[in-house]
Amino acid sequence: MRSTTSELNWSGTVTYTAERVVRPTSLDDVADLVARSPRVHGLGTRHSFNDVADTPGVLLDLTAVPTDLVVAADRRTATMGAGTRYGLVAPELDAAGVALHNEGSLPHISLGGAIATGTHGSGTALGSLSTAVAALELIGPDGTTSTIRRGDPDLGGAAIHLGLLGIVTRVTVDVQPAYRMRQDLYGPIPWDTFTASAAEVFAAGYSVCAYTLFGDTVSEVLVKSRVPDGADDVEVPTGLLGAPRLPGSPGDGHHTARDGSVGPWWDRLPHFPIESVPSVGSEVQSEHFVPLRHAAAALDALRGLADRIQPHLHVCELRTMAADDLWLSPTQGEDVLCIAFTWKKHPEQVAALLPDLEARLAPFGGRPHWGKMSSLDGSAVAALYPRLGAFRELVGRRDPAGKFRSAFGERVLGLERSGSGSGSGSGLSRPV
Repeated sequence: MRSTTSELNWSGTVTYTAERVVRPTSLDDVADLVARSPRVHGLGTRHSFNDVADTPGVLLDLTAVPTDLVVAADRRTATMGAGTRYGLVAPELDAAGVALHNEGSLPHISLGGAIATGTHGSGTALGSLSTAVAALELIGPDGTTSTIRRGDPDLGGAAIHLGLLGIVTRVTVDVQPAYRMRQDLYGPIPWDTFTASAAEVFAAGYSVCAYTLFGDTVSEVLVKSRVPDGADDVEVPTGLLGAPRLPGSPGDGHHTARDGSVGPWWDRLPHFPIESVPSVGSEVQSEHFVPLRHAAAALDALRGLADRIQPHLHVCELRTMAADDLWLSPTQGEDVLCIAFTWKKHPEQVAALLPDLEARLAPFGGRPHWGKMSSLDGSAVAALYPRLGAFRELVGRRDPAGKFRSAFGERVLGLERSGSGSGSGSGLSRPV
């Protein structure tokens, strides 16, 4: 295994305070490290833009632990190492004849990290990958392994766990027969036309994403359509809300094919090809979830900040997600609009803007993404999550001595302070 110190997140904007980062190569090594370490936390693939994955102790990077993919005999679930990346395991699942129902847009993030933070793909009828969790295998404070399975009342709290219940080493998720998809681009759509019919736009395909700079238009809408089983293709409309279908472009090193060609699910659900690492860290991100019924009002409220947003914005992606009942899910309770900002690498300016941006979303119950920049403090977060008290109780039962506790958990979730080295302050964001 490899041990390093003073490491940064993917964008280079968060410095981990851990005493060291260790990259074990086996589950036995993970169990031994957990048992011997006073404080320890899982790291994921470093695509968080705050300190959600940090610890004053040892950070465990599980990306070197073998995937060891196992598809169940009934072909309804698949189990794999939590550190495996979408881009590595998705083609392997497809080769076995099965598929995930949804996938994040980035192929280089780990399934375990995506599940832990409620990260998602898109689709009004689709839940995040966390909703597909059938079981989590995790190592507890004493180094022993336990499994939380579907049917256990704790799974609703454990699925999105932020690394606070133990080191999740293997995940079992629902799968389905492999399928094929195509992507088509439409646009531009006038702003008022789009906001008046947002639900219609997001119902136009299996998964739909729209892009805007908060000007007069939504510049593009990317519709991902699922090809029916046994068919060669699926018919798509020539226009969307009066906007034409654009020629699109074939896949290259920067994005998957958007020209209407049909391909496997794993090469159409993500925006970027599996071998890529998009943007090379030249960005920071924030993401905010509001009930879909408030889409027009929330977007118009943000557009009022356009003159302050635009100088720092690469693009804002709009997508939807289905409601779920997971305790810490930002999509808990009802279908939501996800407002995902890819900001230029201006962390200080973005941090200064976020309080006003999130104040615009507060009347709509705007929830922030757990792994991205936000200004909301513990009291604001507590008001948004009615099951937060139950999650705190679950953490207390699974980790009574606070071995997996983090400054983020204490500051944002109101967990009891444990040990030395705990941070303080307000808000989810902790940029350099």
